[in-house]
Amino acid sequence: MNARTEIERAVRAAAPHALVETVRDALATAYDARSVQLLLADYGMNVLKPVGTAPEHESALSIHNSPQGRAFGSQRPHEEPAGGGDQVDHHFPVTVRGERLGILSVRLPADAATPQTMDELAHVADLLGHEIVVAERDTDHYRRARRINRLTLAAEMQWQLLPARAFTAAEYAIGAQLEPAYAIHGDNFDWAADGDQLTVSVTNGLGEGIQASLLTSLAVNALRNARRAGIGIADQAALADQALYEQHRGSAHVSTVLLRFDLATGRVGAVDAGSPQLWRLRGRTVARVELDAQLPLGMYEESQYVVQNLQALPGDRLLLVSDGVYDTVSPHGEAYVERGLARVILATRLLPAASVPGAVLRELADYRAADTLDDALVVCIDWFGRQGNDG
Repeated sequence: MNARTEIERAVRAAAPHALVETVRDALATAYDARSVQLLLADYGMNVLKPVGTAPEHESALSIHNSPQGRAFGSQRPHEEPAGGGDQVDHHFPVTVRGERLGILSVRLPADAATPQTMDELAHVADLLGHEIVVAERDTDHYRRARRINRLTLAAEMQWQLLPARAFTAAEYAIGAQLEPAYAIHGDNFDWAADGDQLTVSVTNGLGEGIQASLLTSLAVNALRNARRAGIGIADQAALADQALYEQHRGSAHVSTVLLRFDLATGRVGAVDAGSPQLWRLRGRTVARVELDAQLPLGMYEESQYVVQNLQALPGDRLLLVSDGVYDTVSPHGEAYVERGLARVILATRLLPAASVPGAVLRELADYRAADTLDDALVVCIDWFGRQGNDG
């Protein structure tokens, strides 16, 4: 049995909370690793936090200004001398289907970094990422490690609703981010993919705190329930509308945009039931995609919704943004949507989809030059189309 197989068996057999310790022991035996550390990205995607260290010894590293952060941002292994030059630290991205979880750092003797060893360690990082996703069903160990501050209860509820913050398939790539990450209220994103279609939704709940989270939770779960029944997005919106109206009788509502992509053709069905906006970068041209405005979910009894048809072309980038983005005002009173949003969409065109939302939200923070009073949500969708299909 070779080292790679032995490591796989050990990791898959490990207790959910003991994955890092198991990998550390296995790499020390197989590759003479001098140290092994897993760092996970925090909820705000600003720092990388070590897993398994005592809180008083934790030292978070910047995602934007550290060797580990460079490996995280580029999604490529990075190395740096360590231990007086006779050892080297190797940093490997820990990523699952486009979801960037963190970095596996392994210190090896300088002469041990053969191409085969680097390939095998990259495989271990990939394996570790998949096992963490599974382990999170049974332990809070990794979720605790991703926090630099305590989440509000409302934020805890919202994060539990969310899918991954990034996903990559042959036809598309998605990235999303919410701010303020540790105190979000009612904004939410969701997506689901199968072999033929991709469904994406963005919701903007009414109010703040627990009430906003409860309202959004009802809306998201109603949409999921309808989607999993296999019905179209217009009926998904109608059923979620009924669920919200029955509970709140019109006193509370949720703004939602639903998109469904046909993966074979790039045709997109859209239902605009509220305030989130859709923007498109095609070539070097940025424009808002005007959707037919319909009633927010839960405002009136038995609202009916109609699908609007769009066409995505290979190379298109679509951004869904909440009102906490486009309604932001600068200290001089200029709305972000007037100039800033189109400018940052164009400026970030070379970044991968997973990196775009964070870049937009950082630029937004500089633009407003003050703490936001509202959630801000960005979802980026890069459309590649199917190979051999012109869209």
